[in-house]
Amino acid sequence: MTISARASSAVLATACSAAGLDPSAAEPIRIAENEIWRLPGERAIARIARPGQLAAATREVRVAQWLADNGVPAVRAMSIAQPVDVCGRPVTFWEELPTHTNGTVRDVVQLLKRIHPLPVPDFALGELDPFVRVPERIDAATSLTEEERSWLRQRHEDLQGQWVQRPAGLPDCVVHGDAWVGNVARTAAGPILLDFERVSVGPPEWDLVSTAVKLTTTGAVSRPEYAEFCDLYGLDVTQWEGYELFSGARELRMATYAAQHAATRPEWQEEAQYRVDCLRGRRGPRPWKWTGIM
Repeated sequence: MTISARASSAVLATACSAAGLDPSAAEPIRIAENEIWRLPGERAIARIARPGQLAAATREVRVAQWLADNGVPAVRAMSIAQPVDVCGRPVTFWEELPTHTNGTVRDVVQLLKRIHPLPVPDFALGELDPFVRVPERIDAATSLTEEERSWLRQRHEDLQGQWVQRPAGLPDCVVHGDAWVGNVARTAAGPILLDFERVSVGPPEWDLVSTAVKLTTTGAVSRPEYAEFCDLYGLDVTQWEGYELFSGARELRMATYAAQHAATRPEWQEEAQYRVDCLRGRRGPRPWKWTGIM
């Protein structure tokens, strides 16, 4: 389904009215699965989630407060009653960050070192699901042939079966769930963690794999960068017996994400097909050169 900025702005206006904020100068930042708007007059960012995600949005706000209570540098939820539910779409409001750039691999590991040792909070985070929304993404990937989607469904089923009996690793802890440089902002004061949608309880190796696949799968991280990452964390997850499973799950997420959006954005169809071809052994050995699409 194509997401309309016009429809999104109507949801935003209603939510802002309920929250006592001014949406008149609102600027769209990103209109995708979740829709992000800037409210310049309020120095705030509004995030409109998918329908049916009220519980998840509520958890994100609670996670933000929990991180603040534990001194973790992270984006802060505004001190208002939220989320605001607009016809089933939850809207949350966040303090706008100062001038920043994307984080670095070093920033990612420094923040993970702050989160992973923390005690699990006293509110429900849920268990990590590495395959959340993968079936829906495959169903939506209509630029692929039905045979390609059948292969992805089988790959999902195989990996999900392996996940149930995954190798033992480090003790479960609070994990970010999508820990990569795009979810870290580098400010003059240092790195700040973003996006708490996938925060849950699970194996910390999952957070490490997000960076490791940038070395072994996509080639976006250099060997010196990855060596520093491992030195700072104290573990090279690529040497762990569970790495093939965890990296396979991450690769599937990355491929189906591209394929889902290629259905409505023709300029991404070539990249989506390329990722599937890579997974199917048609493009030679890793690392492949996957290009970001958003």
